[in-house]
Amino acid sequence: MFQYYCLNPISKIGLENFTEEFVNTHDVNEAQGILVRSAAMHDMELSENLLAVARAGAGVNNIPLDKCAEKGIVVFNTPGANANGVKELVIAGMLLASRDIVGGINWVESAKDNPDIAKATEKEKKRFAGTELQNKKLGIIGLGAIGVKVANVAKHMGMEVYGYDPYVSVDAAWNLSRDVKHVLNVEEIYKSCDIITIHVPLLDSTKGMINKEAISKMKDGVILLNFARDLLANEEDVLEGIKEGKIRKYVSDFPNPVTAGQKGCVVIPHLGASTEESEDNCAKMAVKQMMNYLKNGNIINSVNYPGCDMGVCSQAGRVAIFHKNIANMITKFTACFGDEGINITDMMNKSKGEVAYTMMDIEKAADVEIISKLEAIKGVFRVRVVK
Repeated sequence: MFQYYCLNPISKIGLENFTEEFVNTHDVNEAQGILVRSAAMHDMELSENLLAVARAGAGVNNIPLDKCAEKGIVVFNTPGANANGVKELVIAGMLLASRDIVGGINWVESAKDNPDIAKATEKEKKRFAGTELQNKKLGIIGLGAIGVKVANVAKHMGMEVYGYDPYVSVDAAWNLSRDVKHVLNVEEIYKSCDIITIHVPLLDSTKGMINKEAISKMKDGVILLNFARDLLANEEDVLEGIKEGKIRKYVSDFPNPVTAGQKGCVVIPHLGASTEESEDNCAKMAVKQMMNYLKNGNIINSVNYPGCDMGVCSQAGRVAIFHKNIANMITKFTACFGDEGINITDMMNKSKGEVAYTMMDIEKAADVEIISKLEAIKGVFRVRVVK
């Protein structure tokens, strides 16, 4: 029996995917698994019982990843589960920026008491005229789950699409329209595109990537869209670009004092993944990943440990070891089993940066003595008996 705790309200449709082996607890310290959305976990005391944290969403800046890694706590996210919701809002953002729909709606609201509003409309509507998306060049920085979906829809809308992602995955490449121009230098996006949308994670290497220097290389009148993370753009530089006429519109899903209410900025209240479908999909994916890990030790879509999938264990025992990614660890692990005369029938070792994860299927259940030997090896964070 496993226990889970919800730090935030989690979609009921997602929670219904838990099998009878999993029960909801009201005591976070009893839980082997935590489900979370936006709740801050950095100052939380992490119980020794905790084995997994599943974020029902993509961003994990509210979770202490390194601290979890050192305790052998696997942190999952749900990439792609909310991609369709974000994709649709990105397309809406392009339309809002290309045609002054918001300005027109606001004018109608202000003129609602005018009995001649229909006649006035014909005079005023030219103030809100815009341009069409068809035949415009769209640059997509980041071809992950969202970027690929945006690219494919944009192609169907008659846009010329450029994509930049030096780390594009095989799955993304398979799903990407063959008509998308995959460029090898982001500066080609800046130089060529009428509209640019960003879909990359917030890392030290990407923070503030849209800055004065990058903006100076863009076409005059460029439209920028940011539905990924606000810190990807130096928004003071963006405002300067708007004032100078370099940037026509900046569309962001992240309200803050810098851009809220500023001329040339269309700021949406973080609605990218705020659809019923996205929340349900994220919850279902988080629950599925947590169950697979707690029951089988398999890691899929972890942000602090490598992926590792050995399926359902058919042997008498399975042991999972969390450790530093250093030389000679596998030799030490296998020696512990060999000394006890325990045969290893299957094994998988994967690493991610400074940490690694090793799973072993064995012909008989691991006893307390062998677990103690494994835990005593220098560089081991945690040993878990899966079966």
